[in-house]
Amino acid sequence: MTEPLVLGIESTCDETGIALVRGRELLADVTATSMDEHARYGGIVPEVASRAHLEALRPTLDEALNRAGVDLGDVEAVAVAAGPGLVGSLTVGTAGAKALALSLGVPLYGVNHVVGHAAVDELVHGAFPERFLALVVSGGHSSLLLVNDIATDVVELGQTIDDAAGEAFDKVGRLLGLPYPGGPHVDRLAKEGDPAAIAFPRGLSKGKELARHPYDFSFSGLKTAVARYLEAHEASGEAYSRADVAASFSEAVADVLVTKTLRACAAYDASTLVIGGGFSANSRLRELAAQRCEEAGVEVRIPPIRYCTDNGAMIAALGSAVARAGLPASPWDLPVDSQMPLGVTVVPPAA
Repeated sequence: MTEPLVLGIESTCDETGIALVRGRELLADVTATSMDEHARYGGIVPEVASRAHLEALRPTLDEALNRAGVDLGDVEAVAVAAGPGLVGSLTVGTAGAKALALSLGVPLYGVNHVVGHAAVDELVHGAFPERFLALVVSGGHSSLLLVNDIATDVVELGQTIDDAAGEAFDKVGRLLGLPYPGGPHVDRLAKEGDPAAIAFPRGLSKGKELARHPYDFSFSGLKTAVARYLEAHEASGEAYSRADVAASFSEAVADVLVTKTLRACAAYDASTLVIGGGFSANSRLRELAAQRCEEAGVEVRIPPIRYCTDNGAMIAALGSAVARAGLPASPWDLPVDSQMPLGVTVVPPAA
């Protein structure tokens, strides 16, 4: 039997992504971003993002259908990110998804954006093993997931208790006087510096804190340590290397992420690690994960950078997995949930 053609819609933040997937085959993936509109504000403005989604949804859909060489009437299921994310942005996407699914008479699946960051790897590296760990790191999320089945059994082991990794990079970028978004600029600057130059702290990594939070992350203290380092040197007039600051900060973040994740792999007997989310584009995280996973005998799967940032392919991939699992469709009054729990892969029908 031919697997259904699934249309995926992503609109959780500032990217409008639409993709078409059949089974584990990606037919088209188109993304429109409003990032340039937010750059002058130094961060995402929810109202601007919502309006941008309204303007981009139809042309992005048309382009995706054109690239896939299919008609809208060929779509057999619609998946949409129902959370977590910005309420206004989520509302635009889900409203469009409901209209499309209802008019086509096909199932509607409201799926989890964060889980989608892991699910997209199936489109690149093939079917998942029976059990694996997923580290999803982005501007808003730093989450460690135990995945027994991407559609039906996802358990959150840990998360950030304050700043996410990408958020911390953006904030340190501002401290270093770099353009928004800071993450890519800090990453590039770090390549010029010495990662061992400054002993920045590793949050929740020792003693009682580690015992209480074995798989949780904290980067707020690290960000503060960078700020104090810069303030002290600027106040005294002592010279410092911005590249060394960036490299040492980047090393601290990557070290904590990889160390805790590999600890979880050992504890849960998982021999495969999937890393996704916008921050997985970070070069030091990729290098350190590859090195330490090889040493630990863990296979690491990281999709290409184009699938790490928010995109429609991740939502279509998760929608396809949900459809393959035979799960019931979400209700027509599908709500959005800016704080959707990561144990919820798809919003179930009303009881």
